[in-house]
Amino acid sequence: METGASWVVDLRRVPHWLIVGATRSGKSTLINALVAGLAPQPVALVGIDCKGGMELSLYEPRLSALATNREQAVRLLAALVDLTLDRMTLCRAARVRNIWGLPDKERPVPVVVIVDEIAELFLVANRSEKDEAHAAGTALIRLAQLGAALGVFLVVAGQRVGSDLGPGVTALRAQLGGRVCHRVADPGTAEMALGDLNPDALKAAQAIAPEQAGTAVLASGDGWERARSHLITEAEAEAVAAEYAHLTPVLSDLHVEA
Repeated sequence: METGASWVVDLRRVPHWLIVGATRSGKSTLINALVAGLAPQPVALVGIDCKGGMELSLYEPRLSALATNREQAVRLLAALVDLTLDRMTLCRAARVRNIWGLPDKERPVPVVVIVDEIAELFLVANRSEKDEAHAAGTALIRLAQLGAALGVFLVVAGQRVGSDLGPGVTALRAQLGGRVCHRVADPGTAEMALGDLNPDALKAAQAIAPEQAGTAVLASGDGWERARSHLITEAEAEAVAAEYAHLTPVLSDLHVEA
């Protein structure tokens, strides 16, 4: 950060994040850094990349599931909701409020769901696609509402995230308490990321110049800061994912077959 402090994304403290940024702004580099940081840890990583898996397939050895189109994403998100409800039943039976109150041997593995290019889930061309988009949006909102206490965390990323994608995006945004806004190509995306949190943060994000790749405004309910993510290349992130592939939990209930 500009204060000299380390930039740490603590999912236990701020469980769900929205990351936006135009091409070459640093958004993909930040996702590389997140994957590289999470891969050595005892967590499950799940990917949703409806652009055919062009981005998240690099990390596939460390992913417990990967959806590469909207049809697969809808099924995967439904399975994640079911997983979350099962964890709720487990916690209720143990009379604890979250999975962290369970004994170590009974605690299910935390799951981090990374959604790249969220617009691909919400853009529709016909009625069938509209129904799929609605199902995907509803599932994401349910995960955001229920997941924090049950060890299911969301990292939602996109180049363009505006209210024109439908009310589901705005409703989802309200559940994503952590925001990272790199340089964006349209004011609506910056407004969606930061407009409901702090007008000064919005102005700071809109002032990021094209040559400041990696610079972003990091905001949450605790305030905001300008920050710069550590450079992790695609090759480095891919290598880390492969190195820790043996830590990938098998979540047999997450189905993404075509």
